[in-house]
This record gives sequence, C-alpha cells and structure tokens, in this order.
Amino acid sequence: MFIDSHCHLDRVDLKPYGGDFSRFMGETRASGLDHLLCVAIDLESYPKMRALVDPYPWVFVSIGLHPNESGEVDADELAVRAQADARILAIGETGLDYYRCEESDRPRQREQFRRQIAAARQANKPLIVHTRAAREDTLRILREEGAEQGVLHCFTETWEMARQGLDLGFYLSFSGILSFRNAAELREVAKRVPLDRLLIETDSPYLAPVPYRGKPNEPKYVRQVAECLAALRGLSLEALAEITRENFFRLFPRPA
Repeated sequence: MFIDSHCHLDRVDLKPYGGDFSRFMGETRASGLDHLLCVAIDLESYPKMRALVDPYPWVFVSIGLHPNESGEVDADELAVRAQADARILAIGETGLDYYRCEESDRPRQREQFRRQIAAARQANKPLIVHTRAAREDTLRILREEGAEQGVLHCFTETWEMARQGLDLGFYLSFSGILSFRNAAELREVAKRVPLDRLLIETDSPYLAPVPYRGKPNEPKYVRQVAECLAALRGLSLEALAEITRENFFRLFPRPA
C-alpha cells in the first residue's frame, strides 16, 4: 500500500528482530509496504548495502555520496555504475549540509554536489537532494548545473524554498518531522505543495514520527507519516497512499 521513498536499511536497529535482517524485512513487507528505496550515503559502504537488499526485488537503491561523508565522486564512473544496475533508481543522497561542517569543508561539499548532478544528467537518473542550513547554495547549484529531476528529501524548509524547488521541477518528500509538535510551519508548507509533487519517507533509522519519536525509526512507520499528511490535505489514507505511489513511479520509473 505504501512506498517509503527514503530509508537506510543497512543502518536499521535489528535488536527487536533478534539481529535477523530477513525477519525484519518480512515484517516490513507484511506491514503494508509495497516498495522501499534504500538510499546510499557513501561509495565505500555501497557494495555491502547493495548486497544486503539484493534478495528483495521490491527494494530499489540509489548510489551517491552524502555531503557529510568523506570521499570523492567521479561523475563519469558514477553514471556508468548507475546505468549498469536496473535496481539503481537515483543518484544520491547528495547535496549540502552546512549545519555540522566547518567553513573550510563547504567548497568540497559544493564540488561533490556538482559532480553528482553531472552524473545524474549523464545517467538520466533523478537526484536525491539533502539540504540543511544551505538553502541559497543548494538552489543556486541546482540551477547552475541544470538539474532537471529529483526530490528534496526530508523537506524541512520554508515555503519560499519549496516554491523554488517546485519551479525547478523537483518533488518534495516529507518525513516523520511533519508529526512533531514544533513543526507547525512545516505542516503549513505541506498543505500547499501540489498533490502530484508529494512523496513520503521515513529516513529510517532516523527521525521516527510521533508516537515513536525518540526511538529507532523503521520503514513501517511511514504509515504514520502518511496519516499525518493525509489529515493535513483532507484525504483518506488510501488516497494519499495511491497519490504518493503514483508520484514515486513517475519520478523513479520502474526498471524495464
């Protein structure tokens, strides 16, 4: 019924499942999730992550370098890798995160972001964009590099940034943050986003929604995100699930 458009399955807490990943995946599937997009944060750990989800054809993946992770991207090589595997639906997560980084690291982040936009264009894959405390530079680089398709994931910014992202052709994905008590402004943004540009995600194991806030997040909690967004938009849960499913496969077409 639901699609979690952004999760990190190689980082979930398996203690409630006795350390058994297959049991975790079985219960995830049984909870009503049709598909997951397991998102890479670095190229070094990517092969292990890809092997972990390989037995589950209903799980798609991305490949890329998170702005807070060390390493360098070769745009040509990344594009080739993305095109060679039908399960890779996107490049990322990439972007800019100035919240925790030193000023001296910002040029490196911007360069890696540009390289991954180039790879996405070469591979004809959408971008998964992470942005935090870097609003102006994120939008400027997307424009300068001609980014044409993608999602601003775990969106927590203003309506003005949302509007500019939408104008660039991007989708907006909302996480469990939407359900937090102090997220009133974000809920107002979520009310205004066109229905055909909405996605839902968990970003698990991070950012668990109410009533699980403070606990390890799981893909099955995407239902709580969907319930919150459906209530904001005056939709049934089933309608919201179908809308976000259609949006997901419009942005990330099914492998041939």
